[in-house]
Amino acid sequence: MSPRRTLVAAAALLGLTATAAAVPASVAQAEPAVSAPGAVIADWARLTGEVVDPEGKSNSSETSVWHAVVSAGMYNAVVGIEGRYEPYRWSERGPGSASSVAAAATAAHDVLLHYFPQAKPKLESAYAASLAEVPDGPAEKAGVEFGRRAAAHMVALRKDDGFGAQVPFTTSPALGVWRPTPPAQQPFTSSWLGRLRPMLIERPDHFRPAAPPALTSARYAADLIEVKAVGAKTSTVRTAEQTETARFFTTVDLQGALADRAERHGLDLVDTARLFAAVNTVQVDAAIAAWDAKLHYGSWRPVTAIREAENDGNPLTEADPAWEPFLVTPSHPDYLSGHTTTAGALVRTLTTLSDRPDLDLRVTSVMMKKTRHYHVPDHYTSDVEGARMWGGIHTRTANEVGTATGQRIAAWALARHFRPLTA
Repeated sequence: MSPRRTLVAAAALLGLTATAAAVPASVAQAEPAVSAPGAVIADWARLTGEVVDPEGKSNSSETSVWHAVVSAGMYNAVVGIEGRYEPYRWSERGPGSASSVAAAATAAHDVLLHYFPQAKPKLESAYAASLAEVPDGPAEKAGVEFGRRAAAHMVALRKDDGFGAQVPFTTSPALGVWRPTPPAQQPFTSSWLGRLRPMLIERPDHFRPAAPPALTSARYAADLIEVKAVGAKTSTVRTAEQTETARFFTTVDLQGALADRAERHGLDLVDTARLFAAVNTVQVDAAIAAWDAKLHYGSWRPVTAIREAENDGNPLTEADPAWEPFLVTPSHPDYLSGHTTTAGALVRTLTTLSDRPDLDLRVTSVMMKKTRHYHVPDHYTSDVEGARMWGGIHTRTANEVGTATGQRIAAWALARHFRPLTA
């Protein structure tokens, strides 16, 4: 590495964690730190979150779109050089002598700079740090050039995809139909997600489930009675463990969990790129499917259903006009639960990629700063389902159907994308 590049890397590290630290001249003989093989993928995934949602206020399903686009771009840049897996909606190949690390960093940098030019100083600093890990020469130059092509391809793929478009909620007002919920009474947020062009599946309604239970059904009554009891703000039946789980799953650090998994499993650069790209693109399509169902069925949230139960025509339900959920209700319909749909997709993606039943997922709660280690896929999905019910914001049916839908999406998508190359 040239002295100039070492200084650039050191300067970058003052403001942003990079893949490895530059070695001071005074300790030049000391053994340098060794980065994980796929560190460039994890580093740019973390940076994507910082650039897209610097204040941590965005809907996780919205930010997942950018994680998917960036990680798919990096994946194409890496496998286009290294091979082993089919590129994502691309057929171009780079020279085998090119640096795949430089290609991945360039792809991520260029995609983010295209959509978030205001973040240029942070992006340039991180990019300098990433390239400082690559020896100067033809391999780096070729990697940069191919990474630029991979980024341009991703930007072209996502042109006019419907991100942020105005999508009205058109279901006619009636009993059982969603309406703004307290305390903020906000209109339907992120409705465009239900009409966003998917990344893997064919169209938003491809995996639309059957309708939720009718208001007069026994299943509807059971759902409402259950969430009313365990999801109330002042519930006396929700346990301390259930309360903690409801808080834990408000938002989790998925990208950090993927980085942890890649490092603990000893994944190389190619498999790390595949892990991030597969998980993040499947997550987006799971969110799209959930929001498609929300737009199509428009079912009201528990807080509305419980307060207005006297009008639902079901003799098994009983109204409580003052009822409040434990967690604040997000401003979109109950069916499907976005959290459980993406959770179902996540566990099926991870077990499919690893070809083993053990989940081995260490995930950290953004709110609680605690980490849980899940080995059994059903334990993870049941906790996410429970969390949304114990929080008082989703019914059991919306949760369980969400999990099943996410699993179906992942199975369908991975049978067609990110597959090993055939000889």
